[in-house]
Amino acid sequence: MRLSISHRTRYDFDEPVVHGLQRLRLTPKSTSGQEVLSWDMEYDGAREQLSYEDHNCNTTVLVEVDPGVTHVEIACKGMVDTDDKAGIIGRHAGDLPLWHFNTQTDLTRPDAAMRALVDRVSGGDDMLQTMHALSAAIIDAVRYETGTTTSQTTASEALGAGTGVCQDHAHIFLGCARIMKVPARYVSGYLMMNDRVDQEAGHAWAEAFVAGLGWVGFDISNQISPDARYVRVATGRDYREAAPITGISSGGHTDSMTVELAVAQQTVDQ
Repeated sequence: MRLSISHRTRYDFDEPVVHGLQRLRLTPKSTSGQEVLSWDMEYDGAREQLSYEDHNCNTTVLVEVDPGVTHVEIACKGMVDTDDKAGIIGRHAGDLPLWHFNTQTDLTRPDAAMRALVDRVSGGDDMLQTMHALSAAIIDAVRYETGTTTSQTTASEALGAGTGVCQDHAHIFLGCARIMKVPARYVSGYLMMNDRVDQEAGHAWAEAFVAGLGWVGFDISNQISPDARYVRVATGRDYREAAPITGISSGGHTDSMTVELAVAQQTVDQ
């Protein structure tokens, strides 16, 4: 499947910025199940300073906000060919050892309710089946509902509230999988929706390392393993390590943020 992606993020500040830096993880890489054909990034009110691979092998761009601006706009667009691999990424690669993805973070650290969730689904010999059961148990416990959580909401808080979004589902999955000593990581990326092109935000899901298969994806919010409609962009132990945009600024506070995202299937010429 060939997917075209257009993603624009605009920040408006309440007063001119004196100094600002933003870290962007918005560039997908060619990997199992996807080949990046083109990818371009443009900036209004900021300038690229450095591009590098972070410790999770995410393509990372550091941009400096132009002094005195009252808005910054980051636009990226590209074309990606994808295949349906039933969510299987395969072998572990990169410089980080597998055990690194068994360590909890502030966003995934489990509480008694998460441990009880694990007790309900663990015990079988088929770890792939157990991970699917965990995914199903999470969506049963945490209804998808926007506006009830933020990027700072922890897994235990979302589970306690009983509502959340894809980020929260992924964090709960990560915390629970790590209780079972299963390495797990957060994935940020894009999903082509079947019923519309324009979207309000990117998507997030989780991957677990299953013996005999390697890394396998689980979209808890949609209760499937990622297929050809998904584009992986960044990974990490939690949202903070895979966030599309993070930054700091002085002299102006963000008054509003606007996101325009379009993901559409394209015809492939034979």
